[in-house]
Amino acid sequence: MIDATVLEPTLVIAATCLVGITVVAFALLRGWQGWLDLKRQELDRAEQLKGGEIEGGAGVGAARIELADLKERIKKLEAIASGVEL
Repeated sequence: MIDATVLEPTLVIAATCLVGITVVAFALLRGWQGWLDLKRQELDRAEQLKGGEIEGGAGVGAARIELADLKERIKKLEAIASGVEL
């Protein structure tokens, strides 16, 4: 027969906790690896899109701001050329 000490409740609880912690640790590790893979893909994608940058290495958003600034400068120069004060 099996001794009572082998199936003692404290031992069963300890073993169950150990298995539970192991499962949680593996799940967290798997999630961490997935997150790292996602970040690697984002970095790779950003490197591939560098061809869409404007002069000076600025991105698309900065290009829109630069274009708006140039349009504003052109309007000011046209106003100065026509003699209108701003």
